[in-house]
Amino acid sequence: MTEPRSKSLFLYVQNLLGIGHLRRAAAVARAAAEAGFEVHFVSGGMPVPDLDIGAATLHQLPPVRAADSLFKVLEDENGQEIDDAWKAARRDRLLALFEETRPAILFTELFPFGRRQMRFELLPLLDLAKDAPWRPKIVSSMRDILVTKPRPDRNREIVETAGRYYDLVLVHGDERVISLADTFPMYGDLTPPVRYTGYVLNPIDSGSGQGDGAGEIVVSAGGGAVGGNFMRALARLRPELPFADRTWRFVTGPHMPEDAARDIEREAGPGVIVERSRPDLAALISRAYLSISQAGYNTLAEILTAGTASVVIPFVGGVETEQRVRADLLARRGRLAVVPEDALARDTLAAAMERAVAARDKGVAGVDLGGAAGTARILTDLLEQS
Repeated sequence: MTEPRSKSLFLYVQNLLGIGHLRRAAAVARAAAEAGFEVHFVSGGMPVPDLDIGAATLHQLPPVRAADSLFKVLEDENGQEIDDAWKAARRDRLLALFEETRPAILFTELFPFGRRQMRFELLPLLDLAKDAPWRPKIVSSMRDILVTKPRPDRNREIVETAGRYYDLVLVHGDERVISLADTFPMYGDLTPPVRYTGYVLNPIDSGSGQGDGAGEIVVSAGGGAVGGNFMRALARLRPELPFADRTWRFVTGPHMPEDAARDIEREAGPGVIVERSRPDLAALISRAYLSISQAGYNTLAEILTAGTASVVIPFVGGVETEQRVRADLLARRGRLAVVPEDALARDTLAAAMERAVAARDKGVAGVDLGGAAGTARILTDLLEQS
């Protein structure tokens, strides 16, 4: 057939370490389905329990993850480094799925601005889409802050790939907070148009404000893969910190290594709640007296919309710097208090906790938090303009 399935979306997402990319893509998938798209949600990372993709159809590829925060080694679900045969088999499965679904839009989360490790399957997919007789639109999306290496050749590669294949670049952020031009040095060389969607949120249902989390100090680490160090420190310092008489709840995240999770349970001691995962984590945070977390995209967007007093401890390990940049920018506009992980001590943390609670009624100034629906509107417009 030479025609695409009407208003269909092939959304490719690959989470390698945490779950932030996956949760953001899931929110986009839900919004697109609500806007009338037939959404094929193609996930290449480790499965996450209770992931809500709404009316979208999940296609789980053989999963792969990064071995560590350097992202150089990829391993399968059994911890074995993937080889060329594994890559070829997954590539062929992805291409067959694309031909079977015939989408009107191919949507690659982060690539070509990241996920360079996945070129073995994404470049063939883009070639297939470019040559498809039904001529699908090709869209790239990314979070608000781009992490790039200071290598002109890599940035040139991004520009050339975007120009060769893509019709549109979406930034899931607010240009008034930070522009892609601020974090991508070759922004002026991009040929596809760039649109800002607003920050993408997962829905928060805090109910009546009662139940788990209400009045508590909630400590969370997103997926948990890189949260062990700061959570260990929090558990150890807790008896000396403000509000130690309140209920403290640690949610380690489903991807936290087992040894780190056990350390946190041991350090936390009796009377402290330690849980591995909560699908309703956003609601817990919205009911909390104070949230203490890292500064990932999803966590901060949910904190801002929930209105919870918050201390954030940005992760800066490996090649990641975006959490610190985002935290500092958003701290100027809301109720966040920022503590660098290398300054995590009783006095600095106690002062930040007090500042955050004192600023809890400050509100959030001028941040677009409607990014999921905004993305669906932009994609609808893209098809209508065809």
